[in-house]
Amino acid sequence: MTFFVQSHSGPHPRLTSTVIGMSTSAHLPAEPDRTVTDRLVEANHHYAAGFSDPGMDARPVLRVAVVACMDARLDLHDALGLSLGDCHTIRNAGGVVTDDVIRSLTISQRALGTRSVVLIHHTGCGLETLTEEFRHELEMEVGQRPAWAVEAFRDVDQDVRQSMRRILTSPFLPHTDDVRGFVFDVKSGLLREIDPAG
Repeated sequence: MTFFVQSHSGPHPRLTSTVIGMSTSAHLPAEPDRTVTDRLVEANHHYAAGFSDPGMDARPVLRVAVVACMDARLDLHDALGLSLGDCHTIRNAGGVVTDDVIRSLTISQRALGTRSVVLIHHTGCGLETLTEEFRHELEMEVGQRPAWAVEAFRDVDQDVRQSMRRILTSPFLPHTDDVRGFVFDVKSGLLREIDPAG
């Protein structure tokens, strides 16, 4: 996991990254002549050796799109009992409904037949530790301010509600009858549903 912190040494503040190692089932000792991507490509060769075409098309079987945070602790298929081909999965930092998420959901609904939307934020999200100042720090470092918003938040429940509202009010999404939001507890693995009315 990488966190960006502002360095206070020297005359010009800079963002530096601190990598915190976490042990996972895929954790292997470092190999100096191989990158992580090399290991992933090798794993793909093993996967492809036993792969057979499932004969599906691009339309999700359950006609649902799941919008979730990119956090590596969320194994959405296992957590929701999903199989290959069941859903569209749209992930970004925070699971926030941005313009690009609306773009993906619009294609998902209008071109590929989904009818339901499930939003999943989670406890201990990295966006709770950031502010929009992050954009200004980036501008100081690289000389250009990002065009995107950080979408940081302090109250995960309220951010789920905001994401639901963005979907419910989008003119591009024809199917908003089944939009539900949840917070995934990274310690227990349980989903907690959020009342859109608060």
